Amino acid sequence: MGTFLITGATGGIGRAVAEQLRQRGHDLILTGRSPERLATLTKALGTGAHASTQVIIHNGDPGAVRTATPQRGAIQTIALDLTEPRRLEAALAETTMPGRLDGVVHSAGMVDLGPVAEQDADHWIDQLMVNLVSAAELTRILLPALRAAQGQVVFVNSTAGLQANKNWSAYAASKFGLRALADSLRAEETAVRVTTVYPGRTATEMQQKVRAQEGQPYDAADFADPRSVARGVLAALEMPRDAVVSDITVRPN
Repeated sequence: MGTFLITGATGGIGRAVAEQLRQRGHDLILTGRSPERLATLTKALGTGAHASTQVIIHNGDPGAVRTATPQRGAIQTIALDLTEPRRLEAALAETTMPGRLDGVVHSAGMVDLGPVAEQDADHWIDQLMVNLVSAAELTRILLPALRAAQGQVVFVNSTAGLQANKNWSAYAASKFGLRALADSLRAEETAVRVTTVYPGRTATEMQQKVRAQEGQPYDAADFADPRSVARGVLAALEMPRDAVVSDITVRPN
């Protein structure tokens, strides 16, 4: 089993990824802004459907399939404020971090819509710090552990990172930047696999905020389930070592 760090673990996609990795018996390092929400998530992951279950293991050879019942992995939580990327290294230094990381999933994010004419510097700075700069800084800090395990970095981006639309300038710019970060990292760190996931509209708290800002009703049934996006993330993480899923787009049907 491996060790995976997830940012934004209490959010919709981050939580779904944590649940699916937990079901496979991996050790988890869960980060989020609220210690209370992290504690609630940790408790939920220790019970019910997230207890040990059977998983399929192919060890890089699809013809050599076996099943196993994993032991529950350890769960560590770290409260991090991604609006302050300069403080992340000190915050992590206060915790016991593993020397090896099999994966880092960057799923934290924030959005604040508005036209360019009304988006002041604070709107731009907040979204760039959380969505881009903190992801870059955490990746830099964690690279030695990722290199040691020949691990994988997954950036949960957005279809806004592929096309910018009206009122989405600051958010889309942060996601375009995240795409560039992933592409550069992939070229630089040949021993570390890098994946960008581009979810379309997904049924999360963030989407509820977006719909409110758009003045539109929110119905979860209109959007992709976070668990479906998480399955895309897991598919990339579980790809045999002879290949990498570099980019994947998951849209609501």
